[in-house]
Amino acid sequence: MLRCALLAAALVTVSLPAAAQVQRNFPQNALRGELAFAQPPEALLNGQPARLAPGSRIRGENNMLVMSAALAGSKAVVHYTVDELGLVKDVWILRPEELAKKPWPTTLKDAQAWRFDPTAQAWTKP
Repeated sequence: MLRCALLAAALVTVSLPAAAQVQRNFPQNALRGELAFAQPPEALLNGQPARLAPGSRIRGENNMLVMSAALAGSKAVVHYTVDELGLVKDVWILRPEELAKKPWPTTLKDAQAWRFDPTAQAWTKP
């Protein structure tokens, strides 16, 4: 019985990295940028001062929530959304395969002009 429990635990441990690499679907209003995390809620978005919204959600490469204070002093290429006040609301730290999907809009003007395929998670320029 102990061997069965150990085998089950080993299988779960081995399968965790594969399960963590789920396909993430980003919303159409998600833009790409570089986010430098400072003392929360302060940040630099594409080199410009920005603030994280109250209740903002930051998802790491494994899609798990990450606290902004744990990221202080680091930079990452992200997809992000902003709220009505211009505060950074949702953030996804990109994995290499997500970063390879190009083009991806970096400005609202680009997002409004380009066409988004939510199934393929791909943008096309007109």
